[in-house]
Amino acid sequence: MKTDIDSRPDGTAVAMLSAVAPVRTGRVRHGTAFWLLAYAFAITMAFSAAPAPLYVLYQQRDGFGSFTVSLVFASYAIGVVVSLFLAGHISDRVGRRRVLIPAVAINMVAAALFLLPGLSALLVARFVSGVSIGMLTATATAHLAELHLVARPGASRVRADIVATVANVGGIGLGPLIAGLLAEYAPSPLVVPYLAFEVLLLLGLLAVALVPETVATTSDSRPPYRPQMLSVPAGSRSRFFAACAAAFAAFAIFGLFTSLTPGFLSGVLQQRSHAVAGLVTFLVFAAGALGQIFVARLPLARQVALGLGALAIGLAVLTTGVWTATTILFLAGGLLTGAGAGVVFKGAVVTVFGLAAPQVRGGTLAGLFLTGYVGLAVPVLGLGLATQLLSTQVAVLGFAVALMLLIAVAFRPLVGRPRASRS
Repeated sequence: MKTDIDSRPDGTAVAMLSAVAPVRTGRVRHGTAFWLLAYAFAITMAFSAAPAPLYVLYQQRDGFGSFTVSLVFASYAIGVVVSLFLAGHISDRVGRRRVLIPAVAINMVAAALFLLPGLSALLVARFVSGVSIGMLTATATAHLAELHLVARPGASRVRADIVATVANVGGIGLGPLIAGLLAEYAPSPLVVPYLAFEVLLLLGLLAVALVPETVATTSDSRPPYRPQMLSVPAGSRSRFFAACAAAFAAFAIFGLFTSLTPGFLSGVLQQRSHAVAGLVTFLVFAAGALGQIFVARLPLARQVALGLGALAIGLAVLTTGVWTATTILFLAGGLLTGAGAGVVFKGAVVTVFGLAAPQVRGGTLAGLFLTGYVGLAVPVLGLGLATQLLSTQVAVLGFAVALMLLIAVAFRPLVGRPRASRS
């Protein structure tokens, strides 16, 4: 069976099954497969952020500073961007499982690379992990939606939207929490966290192996391979690019809290606990996940408006906390920006999912994630470089002002009423 997915104007998604080509049924039902894939998605995303509270230990071991941390983090984001550009859309051609299984396996390879000594190994491990995530994000998001719609024909897409974005954002927060706790309380803090994640990723790999395929593929129907191409209806370009701008801003916040924040806690606030560093990052991403849940039943435009507003206010509070070296303000700003970024990211995903035609949905989502992961790398690199030339306070202020300008650009196309016609 081939699964085509359409979205009605009221947000209800309908799965239309047509006997065009056989699709492998898998070993479990689509409803069970939905949750197995959600676990694999979440734990793979968790591993992608696990090094965050460990960067301070790497700095001590290898003797590098905050800008090098930015470079290490950027190597991850570069891996994501390269992978998204080359492979993020190919699940539309070859099927979801044929992309997801290698994606999880590649992250297991990255976990082994993290056990090697030296900065070069760290850079390579982060890049390899990024390649895995670039293959995973758009593919898993599309696959979850399709599994949900096959399991619940005619049902609203809300559950799939929430689970996909919570697995993504919540998973990223879970990784630093696990790694931070293990680094603080278990022996060998740069070894044990990765061994633990190897086991969790292996379970995720087994879970994906059980999940049924939802994309019918035949060699005769496959178009020639091309790198990532965006496919957006001409009448919706402004909303698509506004969604990309919003995702860029949201991922810039995620990048800040998974790269430089643990060093800020240690250097400025004198908080050197790896568990606390992991907890702070977890709380920011947990706020993002909870924010998505709390606004899920609101109209999409209102969700985005609340998210962008929380993001802007949170940036102001966060910047104030940095300037005054006040832990409470820093954490409050982190929670607000985390909640706002989570809601904005979910709104961007839902917006783009609704704009894209079913046969190119994975590719168009990959375009959104491509923009988001550029936002993950570039602002953090700029902030890391700025801290070498300016005070941390001035650098963070510039970071906040740039993101607020981007929020202002994205606000009207996403919150305003979309055009009535669709092409």
